[in-house]
Order: sequence, then C-alpha cells, then structure tokens
Amino acid sequence: MMSALTPMLAWTFTQEIPIPPEVNALLVEGEAPVCSYKTIRDTATITTKRIIIADAQGLSGKKVEVYTIPFKSIVMYSTENAGGIFDINAELELWTRAGHFKINLAKGIDIRKIDRIIASYIL
Repeated sequence: MMSALTPMLAWTFTQEIPIPPEVNALLVEGEAPVCSYKTIRDTATITTKRIIIADAQGLSGKKVEVYTIPFKSIVMYSTENAGGIFDINAELELWTRAGHFKINLAKGIDIRKIDRIIASYIL
C-alpha cells in the first residue's frame, strides 16, 4: 500500500521565467499562458487550462517529452510552503485521475501564487 503514496512523477521548478514563445504552438483555442518556470532541464508553463511541462531527454537534450496535466483531471491538490531556514523547497502535490504528481519549488517561487492560479481554474 505504501507504493500508492509514492509520486508517479516529480519535477523541480527552480525560478520563474518569461513565458517561452514555443509554448504558443501547444495552446488550444481559448487557452492562454499565465506563468512559466525553469525546471532542471527545460521549462514548465501554467496556462488557463493545464500545466505543461517540457522535459529534455538524452545527453544532448534535443529530444523533448511534453507532459500535460489538465486542470479538469485534478481531483485534489496540496501545497506546502517552505517552513524556515533549513526547509528550502515548497511543494505542490496533485492527485489526478492519471496518478499522483509532485512539484518541488525552489526558494523564492511564490507557492501561494500557484495555489491561487490552480484554485481559480479547478474550483
């Protein structure tokens, strides 16, 4: 039963960045980008409909896998802010119909901003 508590996939957002122009090619009608973050190897963008995470693959990083977590698939989520000097990461956990996802947020990223964005589109 413990494996059910283990995240299916996990990412780390390291800093907020301007929205990359290549995100526009992924958007559907009526969808708009809200904010973007640098990840370890690529970027993540939160839109009005989903979270899009581009994950560079291989040694060269030329192959990119794109993950989409639609807001309509989120059944529950939790946020945890960084608690103090020794707790440097905030965390966002998403429970969806497809599984459990965890996003670590580096110091300086506003977890409450992300909390408000998600809440405004799923509630």
